[in-house]
Amino acid sequence: MTARRRRGEALEESLLQAAWDELAAVGYPKLTMEGVAARAKTSRAVLYRRWPNRVELVLAAMRRHAPMLSGEVPDTGELRGDLLALLRRVTSGLEAIGSETIHGMLSEYIRDLDATVYPHGRRVGAQVMSVILERAAERGEIDRAKITPRIAGLPTDLVRHEVLITQRPLPDGVLVEIVDDIFLPLVRA
Repeated sequence: MTARRRRGEALEESLLQAAWDELAAVGYPKLTMEGVAARAKTSRAVLYRRWPNRVELVLAAMRRHAPMLSGEVPDTGELRGDLLALLRRVTSGLEAIGSETIHGMLSEYIRDLDATVYPHGRRVGAQVMSVILERAAERGEIDRAKITPRIAGLPTDLVRHEVLITQRPLPDGVLVEIVDDIFLPLVRA
């Protein structure tokens, strides 16, 4: 009996699962496209047709298996609460991925910043922040027209930066500081 050939979404799911499993088994520094292909029982060419390099592949697997910005958009009834809920989710996701993986990807991540963080010209998490900011504007907390995309991305960018610099889990006090001392004064000015 011949094995059925995987295609489309089934193939992509299989490849991303193999990448996730390989990441867990060997860690990012030792992860190779060859190892993922072997685990997925396919060729490297199949991987390279979808992802140009291992950082893209691992980011896709992380988005599928440890999505930090998916799920319900926080709605606590106030901008501050929504932002803290979002940043806590992001921090938990980064902790689940692990500092070894995050730091192992750092050099490739910076080199390919435009492709990995801003795919198709959009900042990661832009939709979630847009919903949070629109709700805050509807409640009269902010003037949405004055908030640029760079300002909107500031909270999550600061969390990523802090994680990369400190190389350890962020205490909740840092998240409160980002929201209360940096972001809210900026958007309410």
